[in-house]
Amino acid sequence: MTPRERFAAALDRRPLPGRVPHFELVFFLTMETFGKVHPSQRHYGQWKQMSERERQLHREEMAETYLLTAERFEHSAIFLHPNPGDEDETCRLIDIVRRRSGDRYFLMLHGDATDGLPNGDRMTEYSMRLVEEPDAVKEAMKRRVADALARAERFRKRTSLDGFA
Repeated sequence: MTPRERFAAALDRRPLPGRVPHFELVFFLTMETFGKVHPSQRHYGQWKQMSERERQLHREEMAETYLLTAERFEHSAIFLHPNPGDEDETCRLIDIVRRRSGDRYFLMLHGDATDGLPNGDRMTEYSMRLVEEPDAVKEAMKRRVADALARAERFRKRTSLDGFA
């Protein structure tokens, strides 16, 4: 089985021999390990001013960083952090990683529509909103879920993305 197949089997709760399929949410030690800044930590303020050739070189280099990490640490999945993160660029990055890796890795993006736990500064405000405006909170969550499902469908049609985390 490929790492991708093992990861999918684990998600389906099928028993697997050997090491548990795994991945890293974000591996920030790319500079220390490979001499490369992690793609999510790069700043592309002038992305649209670059030539298409230069943008493609950056895309390929980002894909290489993800693949080096997955290979070095024997990951089963790659959690992509597209940068820039617009939908078209995200699709391009997914396509490049898939082209370079074949079907070896389970490719995923962030796609959770739920609220994160607020930090201490916002906990009281958040808790009060849950109590005082439950219908508004529920409606906001419904919209976020609907938006996430619509986004997932667009990626399903345009790319070979495997899932969301």
